[in-house]
Amino acid sequence: MTRVCLLGSEGTDVQYELLSRETAREALSTYERYAPFENSLAVDTVSLGAAVSLCNDLNWYLVRFVDLALIREPSVSGAEWLSRALATAIRNGDVDPEDTGDRLAVYGVDGGRVVEPMYVTRRPDGTVPDYDLRDVPETVTVRVTDAEFDAG
Repeated sequence: MTRVCLLGSEGTDVQYELLSRETAREALSTYERYAPFENSLAVDTVSLGAAVSLCNDLNWYLVRFVDLALIREPSVSGAEWLSRALATAIRNGDVDPEDTGDRLAVYGVDGGRVVEPMYVTRRPDGTVPDYDLRDVPETVTVRVTDAEFDAG
């Protein structure tokens, strides 16, 4: 299963915003919903293509109410998420899944809330540098495209 996780923008309730609108509610109606982080909405889809398609279907709402759309595809990584842009590039065949994972955004998780990212490259031994922007009990690692990394 491929999981899509939508993290709401500051000052919005992402679940309310998506589920109170008929088109978004219908797009999400066939999925069991989760909230793995504060102000998030996550669903499991059958494939990377279905996950990207769901994000595309919800794009109008994502632009307005979502800060970050993450996709976890087990065939690429069981522990790391993909940015929407990277997931789309993999789905479209523009990027080989084996060529991902060097460029990362590492987010802190503070009290269930995902906080600002630290953009890093994986060390030569494959490890990820420690998150040092604030003291947090856990982190979320997201594989990103070169363009997202350079913009970060």
